[in-house]
Amino acid sequence: MSSLDFEVLGARAQPYAAVPTIMFKIRITEASGYYVHAVALRAQIMIEPQRRSYNSEDHDRLYELFDDPKRWGTTLKPFLWTHTGIVVPRFDGTIEVDLPMTCTYDFEVAGNKYLHSLRDGEVPLQFLFAGTFFTNGDNDSGFAAEPVGWNKDRSFKMPVQVWRECMDMYFPNSGWIRARKETIDLLTKYKVSKALPTWEDTIEALLKQAGEDV
Repeated sequence: MSSLDFEVLGARAQPYAAVPTIMFKIRITEASGYYVHAVALRAQIMIEPQRRSYNSEDHDRLYELFDDPKRWGTTLKPFLWTHTGIVVPRFDGTIEVDLPMTCTYDFEVAGNKYLHSLRDGEVPLQFLFAGTFFTNGDNDSGFAAEPVGWNKDRSFKMPVQVWRECMDMYFPNSGWIRARKETIDLLTKYKVSKALPTWEDTIEALLKQAGEDV
């Protein structure tokens, strides 16, 4: 019976993709001597916030996600960031492949709230690998299909800067905020009534009206 082992080697922002994308370099090893025809690989990527330290400024920015730091013993738990997958080509022994992960800048998504709150350091990730791989087998058919072992999870600490570089490539000096349609309609009405040229001007005008410095 064959077996695959995985190692996450690194991460980088991918320029010129259709959507914001981070590439994770993955090393896959088959050490039993079987020839691998292909791997239909899936990965569930978890963020494990309890595996890093935070300063007082982080506490303020992470309050919305995890509540008061006094409660972090119960609220600081792993949560899902995203799912991704690739088809790995045939190899013998070891292969290194790029696993693409598309990103969003929607601040309503928990993963983005967390990442936006971090200024430096690393993001503790857990890769839960699954899927099916195809080998030459140990019979006369020369073909066998096997599941990726359930115990092939791997940890990786991604530099926060990788995510920030990715966002800066696709959304330079900007971000996205989601609102209800009714709220957008009211903002549009205000924007038109004040003859404001952009949405940024509209929000700044409302902030000034509320007495906020902008």
